[in-house]
Amino acid sequence: MTVNVTAYAQTDIGLVRKSNEDAFAISDLTSGGLIGEKRMERFQVGARGVLLAVSDGMGGHKAGEVASALVVESLQRSMANKAGKGACDAVLENATIQANRDVWQAARYPGREHMGATLTALFIHDKTAYIAEVGDSRAYLLRGGEITQVTHDQSYVQLLVDAGAMSPSEAKVSPLGNVVLQAMGLKPEVSVALGKLDLRQRDCLVLCSDGLSNKLSADELCHVILTSPRLDTACMRLIDEAKRRGGDDNITAIVAGVDGDLPPMTSGETIAETFFVLREFHPAPSRSAPQ
Repeated sequence: MTVNVTAYAQTDIGLVRKSNEDAFAISDLTSGGLIGEKRMERFQVGARGVLLAVSDGMGGHKAGEVASALVVESLQRSMANKAGKGACDAVLENATIQANRDVWQAARYPGREHMGATLTALFIHDKTAYIAEVGDSRAYLLRGGEITQVTHDQSYVQLLVDAGAMSPSEAKVSPLGNVVLQAMGLKPEVSVALGKLDLRQRDCLVLCSDGLSNKLSADELCHVILTSPRLDTACMRLIDEAKRRGGDDNITAIVAGVDGDLPPMTSGETIAETFFVLREFHPAPSRSAPQ
């Protein structure tokens, strides 16, 4: 059985920020190969699988830049060591927990206090993709001309939307939009949201920081990708459009397609029938959250 991944990534400082605190990873865990920015490659998914990840850092004095870089570096190292040695969801969860501990430990150094980062990671193994999320960086699936967000923002405004206290349109313009309910490295322990996706022929996967998702809706992401001749063109167009709309944050995106010995999408099959929530994130009660 052969499953292939074609992937392209780009990160951009945007038009306002003085530094880029985003980081990403595209790693062939079997060969140990890494794909750098602005280089599209197609490779076979080996026995250890493929890792895609986006991390958005936070913290002053470039601490956010340190946090996001450490998150993806630690995650890649752990996955390279553990992939193929246990249940895929457990391997991804444990690697995420270890990355959180690494950032927590590093935050003890002067100038790095309170640094943290989001993480959305996608681990492709065999015919399945496993998704881990901490924070509000997103993952989308484009299949059969339709797009679905397969992560759930761990943010304060999303909490209000879920509680019925705020509409989605209000959430988009809320001054609380950058408040996340948890992040990598802020505490010694982290609650990892996990999902599982059964892949289909010609699925397209998008991972991005909120510098992109805050500027383009899911339908707009879908339109850009469907009207682009190649994945690299689609990714570059997404970054350019986010900058055209203000570019007030760092912008990072990974666009990846899968093909090979995968089942086709069958008539009438919905994305919901192939996506399974393995563990939800449940925020701890707080005085500032709706009771």
